[in-house]
Amino acid sequence: MWHVHCWKKSVKTPYRVLLCLVWLIAAGAGAWGLLRYENTPTSAGETPSHWPVESQIERPAGHSSLLMFVHPHCPCSHASVAELNRLLSHCQGPTTVHVLFIRPRGVSDDWTETSLRKSAEAIPGVKVELDPEGREAQRFGAESSGYVVLYSPDGRLLFSGGITGSRGHEGDNAGENLVIAGVNGQLVSLKHTQVFGCSLQGECDVTSK
Repeated sequence: MWHVHCWKKSVKTPYRVLLCLVWLIAAGAGAWGLLRYENTPTSAGETPSHWPVESQIERPAGHSSLLMFVHPHCPCSHASVAELNRLLSHCQGPTTVHVLFIRPRGVSDDWTETSLRKSAEAIPGVKVELDPEGREAQRFGAESSGYVVLYSPDGRLLFSGGITGSRGHEGDNAGENLVIAGVNGQLVSLKHTQVFGCSLQGECDVTSK
């Protein structure tokens, strides 16, 4: 009986080791996939070097103009809105800030009533507006949620891109620093960063409500 028991125990051991190896490989692959997803930039169009004359967005004289384009159901953009709130506290120059939420054709205004929109509306001084069918987004080359453009008071493009270092992650990053520098009148060589967010014209996780 002792020999049989030892044999059964010795047979189980390799299987346990194999199961552990399989689990480690699966966990590693999952972590690598998530890391790759978080750090893969999304698309951006061509942002005009001067404020497009056909834009319907108000641009007060003497103010820099900062626009952020957002998909109301994009879970990644909570970090972008949080970074916007943070960077504005470091901006000293007069700046008009618009956060535009995409509203596709065929949906009601209620479709945009998400926690993300409420977060944007809670930022002091920010004008939250709807962008029917993404017309303004197209004018400014915004294709991904969280895309930001900054124009000088005379309508020159100072910055375009994202203000998070990766998808859905808050923290100090190049885009945030460049926006602050642009608003405060500092000269910078880099004027564009990668953006991380859902497609403005696609579907996002509706559980972000």
